[in-house]
Amino acid sequence: MKVTMLFLGLLALFIAPGLANYNINVNDNNNKAGSGQQTVSINNAHNVANVDNNNGWNSWNSIWDYENSFAATRLFAKKSCIVHRMNMEVMPSIQTLDALAKQQKLQGAGPAGSPPKTMTFSISPHPVDDLSQFGANVASMCRGMPTYMAEEIPGIIPPLDTEKCYSANILWILNMSFCKTTEEQF
Repeated sequence: MKVTMLFLGLLALFIAPGLANYNINVNDNNNKAGSGQQTVSINNAHNVANVDNNNGWNSWNSIWDYENSFAATRLFAKKSCIVHRMNMEVMPSIQTLDALAKQQKLQGAGPAGSPPKTMTFSISPHPVDDLSQFGANVASMCRGMPTYMAEEIPGIIPPLDTEKCYSANILWILNMSFCKTTEEQF
């Protein structure tokens, strides 16, 4: 019985880090047109990653629900939420995001390697009526605010009016731009 308990204790010791939540902070110490502070929280048990970007009025929060393949970004300046399908060919897996976020924290000032991947989205002008279709995590984050669906613009991106786009850059890993299609949006 003691051997069994010892074995279970050791097994739990090795399995627990894989199921734990990770919080990784990355600071932009110079804060000159930078991104302020980003925090990446990863919950392996629920297959969810949460990225918080604290940069005053340009702050945003993003949740990546790997189980339901939807992501949402809440833009605080616009008091709205943008939902999109996760493109797993571009967006890192939850394990890769975890490893890259830890690597970025150790480097402190961004990667010396390849440039970040880029995704551009076109935001639908019509608000979403039923948030439950995106899963509980996204619905919970976007509840109570105008929510819009965004479609990725694949391939080479035509020149866009950057004043109509909002950026969410994730730890020097992924640059996402959300572009409105009409002047009346938001």
